[in-house]
Amino acid sequence: MQDIDNDTKRLSRLTAILTQLQTKRLITATELAAKFAVSVRTIYRDIKALEKSGVPVLTEEGKGYSIMEGYHLPPVMFSECEANALITAEQLILTNKDASFVKEYRNAINKIRSVLRHSTKDKADLLSNRVLFAQNSDDIRTSNNLSVLQLALTNFQLITIEYLSGDTQEVTKRTVEPFALLSTQGNWLLVAWCRLRKDYRNFRLDRMLQVHTHPEKFEPHKMTLMEYFSVSQKKISHP
Repeated sequence: MQDIDNDTKRLSRLTAILTQLQTKRLITATELAAKFAVSVRTIYRDIKALEKSGVPVLTEEGKGYSIMEGYHLPPVMFSECEANALITAEQLILTNKDASFVKEYRNAINKIRSVLRHSTKDKADLLSNRVLFAQNSDDIRTSNNLSVLQLALTNFQLITIEYLSGDTQEVTKRTVEPFALLSTQGNWLLVAWCRLRKDYRNFRLDRMLQVHTHPEKFEPHKMTLMEYFSVSQKKISHP
């Protein structure tokens, strides 16, 4: 009986490891061992078992494991609780004021719905009709560039924006390096290095009149978002 339990636990862990490999670009044996509360040696054995079963696991020496690009895993099956969380999140996303974000999430959630079991789909539809967030009940959309800015941020692409100042109502053209995106009450702020001001600036998406993405790349920013907040706080405290 104990052997059966151990085999079940191992099968569950192998499936979970496979999901981790599918989700992340690279993951180390140490990270996997910590996540599943087993030894690194056990993870080595699990990876070998996956390889023997035909999963193309790639090992990057000193960096970690990844799945061969182009290898397609079977569709992920969601539990009812996981499906409920996603459906609830969908209703929250629909209150967002950026039209591109709403559109892309709807496309993503439709793909997720396509792999749900029929019984779970019915329950998800019921929940979708019974959950409502009061924020932005008028479905006001104030921006439409979040999707473009997300791509520019993750691909380290320069963008030029025509920006309307809230104080002077002056329109300026800025070439910036996207660094982070912040959500404030359904509206969005882009944190970016402004080449005109030679410093980090916050830009409200609802004041961006035009957004143009350049093929030119910029060097990735070295600091983390938490470090940025720390530096910003020091500037406020010691202007």
